[in-house]
Amino acid sequence: MKFNTRRGTVLVALTLAASTALTACGGGDGDGDGGGGNGSSSITFLPKNLGNPYFDASSTGGERAAEEFGGSFEEVGPTNATPDAQVPFINTAAQQGVGALVVSANDPTALGDALEEARDAGVKVVTFDSDVDPEYRDVFVNQASPEGIAESQIDIIAEQIGEEGEIAILSAAANATNQNTWIELMEEYAAETYPDIEIVETTYGDDDDQTSFDKTAALLQSHPDLKGIVSPTTVGIAAAARYLSTSQYKGQVALTGLGTPNQMREFVEDGTVTAFALWNPEELGYLAAYAAHALVEGDITGEEGDTFEAGDLGEYTVGADGEILLGDPTVFNADNIGDFDF
Repeated sequence: MKFNTRRGTVLVALTLAASTALTACGGGDGDGDGGGGNGSSSITFLPKNLGNPYFDASSTGGERAAEEFGGSFEEVGPTNATPDAQVPFINTAAQQGVGALVVSANDPTALGDALEEARDAGVKVVTFDSDVDPEYRDVFVNQASPEGIAESQIDIIAEQIGEEGEIAILSAAANATNQNTWIELMEEYAAETYPDIEIVETTYGDDDDQTSFDKTAALLQSHPDLKGIVSPTTVGIAAAARYLSTSQYKGQVALTGLGTPNQMREFVEDGTVTAFALWNPEELGYLAAYAAHALVEGDITGEEGDTFEAGDLGEYTVGADGEILLGDPTVFNADNIGDFDF
C-alpha cells in the first residue's frame, strides 16, 4: 500500500507496522534519547489528511524551519481525516526512530496508545492545530486561544446579520478536538452576547469538499430562514462559499469561519463572503517544527515556563498543560486579502 509523502511516494508495509511490537525504552513522559537512529534531525509531520490547503501551508512552514535548524522533514498522512487512518503512520514513525512526530489529531483519545508507544520508543510528540489528551504528547502548539477563535467568528457573523436571526455551524469531523472546543465556546458566547441569534444546527462535512458542499445545500433547504453559516474549517468554508456563489442565496446568507486567503480570495472579490478569519498556518507549522526541535535537543521538556527560540518568530514560552500559543487570528476582508499569499 502506497502513501504519499512531501518528498514523493514511499512504500509502507502496514502488515509489519501491525505485527511488530515496539519495545519500550523509557517512560511515557518522552524521556527517550530523541529519536533513535535518525536523532534530532528528523521531523515527521502527520496532518489530519493530505491534500488539504491548510495543512499544505503548515507543512511548508515546518519544512522551512527544518531547513533553518539543519534537520530533515517529511510529511505523511491519510487521505481521509479519521483517527484510525492516522495510527499506522504513528507506528511507522516510531519504528523508523524519527526524532519528533508533529501531529494534528483527528481524535483526542483514539491515537493515545500509538502515541504512547512512539514516546516509549524515544520519539518526541508535538500536537498542533488539534490536540490529544495531554498525557499522550509533550507539547501542544495552538493557533490562538480557543476563546479568541470562537468569539471572533461569532462577532463577524453577528455584524453581518445585524445581530439577530438563525445561523448554523458547518464543522469538520464530529470528533475533532479543536472543532468541538470552538463550537462549544461559540454556543456559549453567542447565547451570552447575542441573545437574538439562534444556532439552529451543527452539521459535519468531515473535511471533505463534496460532503461539505452537500451539507451546505442541506442546511439551506432545512432552514429557509437561515441568515448565516459559520464554518470553522478551511475545507468547509471554501465548499460552502462555492455553493453560495452560484446559488440564489448569494448575498442573502452570510458566511464566515476559518479559511486561507488564497482559497477564499475569489469569493471575497465576488461578494459571496464579506470577512473571515485565520492565523497564518505556515507560521503554525514553523513554530511546531521549532518546538519539536527544542524538545529533541533537550532545550525544553514541555514543562510550564520552558522557553525556546523559534527562528524568525522569536522566543516562545510553554504555558499550562504544555500549551504554546502562536497568537491572535487575523480577520481577512476585501481591504486586506490582497496582502496575503497562503
